[in-house]
Amino acid sequence: MFKSILIANRGEIACRIIRTARILGIKSVAVYSEADKNALHVDMASDSILIGPASPAESYLNIDAIMEAIELSGADAVHPGYGFLSENADFVERLQHDGISFIGPRPDAIRQMGDKIESKMIAIKNGIPTVPGVEEPILDIKMANKIANEIGYPIILKASAGGGGKGIRVVTDKSELKNALKTCISEAESSFGDGRIFLEKFIANPRHIEIQILADTFGNIVHLGERECSIQRRHQKVMEEAPSPFLSDQMRKDMGTQAVTLAAAVDYSSAGTVEFIVDADRNFYFVEMNTRLQVEHPVTELVTGVDLVEQMIKIAAGKKLEFSQSDIKLNGWAMESRIYAEDPTRGFLPSIGRLVRYREPITSAFGTTKNVRVDGGVNEGDEINRYYDPMIAKLITNGETRGEAIRHMRWALDEYYIRGVANNLGFLAAVMSNSRFQAGSLSTNFIAEEFGNRFIPEKTEHEDIELIVVVLGAVNCIVAEKRSRLLLRRMDGTSYYRDNYQVRQNWVVIFGEEKYPIRVIRSNSGFDISVGKRSFVVETDWTPGNPIFSGRLNGELVSMQIEREATFYKVQHTGLTTDVRVISPIAADMLSMIPEKLAPDYSKQVLSPMPGLLMSIDVEEGQEVNLGESLATVEAMKMENKIVAERNGVIIKIHSRSGDNLEVGQLIMELK
Repeated sequence: MFKSILIANRGEIACRIIRTARILGIKSVAVYSEADKNALHVDMASDSILIGPASPAESYLNIDAIMEAIELSGADAVHPGYGFLSENADFVERLQHDGISFIGPRPDAIRQMGDKIESKMIAIKNGIPTVPGVEEPILDIKMANKIANEIGYPIILKASAGGGGKGIRVVTDKSELKNALKTCISEAESSFGDGRIFLEKFIANPRHIEIQILADTFGNIVHLGERECSIQRRHQKVMEEAPSPFLSDQMRKDMGTQAVTLAAAVDYSSAGTVEFIVDADRNFYFVEMNTRLQVEHPVTELVTGVDLVEQMIKIAAGKKLEFSQSDIKLNGWAMESRIYAEDPTRGFLPSIGRLVRYREPITSAFGTTKNVRVDGGVNEGDEINRYYDPMIAKLITNGETRGEAIRHMRWALDEYYIRGVANNLGFLAAVMSNSRFQAGSLSTNFIAEEFGNRFIPEKTEHEDIELIVVVLGAVNCIVAEKRSRLLLRRMDGTSYYRDNYQVRQNWVVIFGEEKYPIRVIRSNSGFDISVGKRSFVVETDWTPGNPIFSGRLNGELVSMQIEREATFYKVQHTGLTTDVRVISPIAADMLSMIPEKLAPDYSKQVLSPMPGLLMSIDVEEGQEVNLGESLATVEAMKMENKIVAERNGVIIKIHSRSGDNLEVGQLIMELK
């Protein structure tokens, strides 16, 4: 077994690998950029080495810097995690040349399966069904037009060396093809140094289902069931689960057999994932093989009991698999939510800034931690910057059934507390509460169909608004109790408290346009609260200043985020995020007389929706533009984002230039 492993990565996956290395008694070596000098993975590792500036090209993608760190640390193996150099065959060959073990597959398997075109040809040769399309790269727009016309629209363009949703565009009409091809090539060259693009038929309403495999160096290969990864936005996964609610036992066996066949065809070893698209008629088509550990591997670990990182390390150390296919059993259900620093209300644009407050969930829906796992990579106070993927952590829950795993996830999302950067916690909670999601009726179009281009948290449907009303009634009374305790001083210099709190109180909870009169009575067990014709007993040990309310309503556990902001309580519960007032009946009557304040008009300004690099200005001053016409292109997190006109108008002044680094809300141009 290895004595020391260098982890050529950062963030949550570096922390995840360190945890397993500790269990195995192996020393871990972290590498870090100048931007990550105070990162959690640096604190957790046995040793750490600086490898360069913040830019990934000069640090985590810099093979020479990684090799120097290996030499300095004396590590005898490298785990690449995912992303960065994890599927770089040249890096693996450098390691082999220097006698360093790579915890992953051989370089020729990486090349064969990492190339989407070559991997598709290997699949066809081995009788594995593939999506209709071509097996050679698109050379120019003429070739793309010819093939698209032959197989019919819609089609999908994909970077041959791609991953992470980059270099992918769905094209529904011939008029879109030229610009889509240009953008794909640009993203592919920027992200992977390989601009080759191939074209396939786009399968409408597909499910994205993948099979996890493990293979040792002795020819033993097993699959560990499937993961459902259909909840995606911009071709990037947001939520995953295992098993899939769609697959039958026979289909699982068939897909597993195909995945094992493909792995055997390239003499694969280590962990790998074979991805399929599945249509509504349960036909499945090979898409690609990821020759690395997947972000979503924890759900497989929870339903199989197999530590995939441990198995990767043992395989790289020359060990045989300790189990056969018949030993693999799927027990229960697991869910994973990716916690991103992004703003769902602004089209899921990435957010940067400092984690001013950061608190991971500590309980499950049944008051224990056994069903909640957090694979995190940050500390409170850390900076989320523009150089790296905006994922903060992964929240994983499990249970005996899918419904139980969902209940744990809903509770845990409401307990997860992040301030300082925009995040997707409310959106994830809304997905979990969505009736279609709970029914398992999924496709890769789910987010677009259910939520549109952006998430509107204040319009999220809630199962029972009066639950929030009642909780806020209790919260407001606890605050009132604290304020009512007056500190008075006696003539002899001693002090005492006088409690002016009234045992019975009437309040009005203003929720959007609705007003909910409530009556609150303090009792020995907590609060007796009536709203409309319903009565509740609220029991809680919540104290002012705690952003997470936990307690029981009529004996049922409830948790939600509540913070005081000016005259409002900001509430977040099961995806609904909104401002709520709790005031006296007299104040509620007076409030209705105050005129509404109008929001400022920004319709004549084009503002940057995200921090990033202004790649191009696509218009000129004096030019007439129409609704939907491209105005500028901003690159953020290696993704190109088109800014389009939201109305017809004329460009009267351009304030920014190509090459500018933009902040959120920075003025780019004005129109009239």
